[in-house]
Amino acid sequence: MDLKELYRDVILDHNKRPRNFGKLEPADSRADGHNPLCGDRLTVFLRMSGDRVEDIRFEGKGCAISTASASLMTEAIKGKDKADIGTLFGKIHSLLTQQNAVADSSLGKLAALSGVREYPARVKCASLCWHTLNAALERSAGARNETPAAVSTE
Repeated sequence: MDLKELYRDVILDHNKRPRNFGKLEPADSRADGHNPLCGDRLTVFLRMSGDRVEDIRFEGKGCAISTASASLMTEAIKGKDKADIGTLFGKIHSLLTQQNAVADSSLGKLAALSGVREYPARVKCASLCWHTLNAALERSAGARNETPAAVSTE
């Protein structure tokens, strides 16, 4: 299977059957994200154990790429600590924005997101959940937050 087929199949699967979709209660932190260019809106909920993401869920409405990226992200980061998530974010950011970036084997299904860079207008769709996750992680350092952080990819 070539990368374009993988991209199509993984995006379609995670859009039709998003993993970790729905509200997480109780959550230690949450953040809202919005991509006004596409209309994507999502909320990321985190339950932390120290610096490690014990559980993560998301809800919202968005295009297929936005939903699939959020679903893939939640699978990839559950159980990881903030440092590992930061490293993963850097790899994904490069994969989405640099034409010569190569998906290494550590990315697993996330490698399918490399297909997004062929559609520059959709990069923000794929990266919205990652920026929203970062906002939720920043907020998680304190006590439970009643008001979510907000992120926009304008």
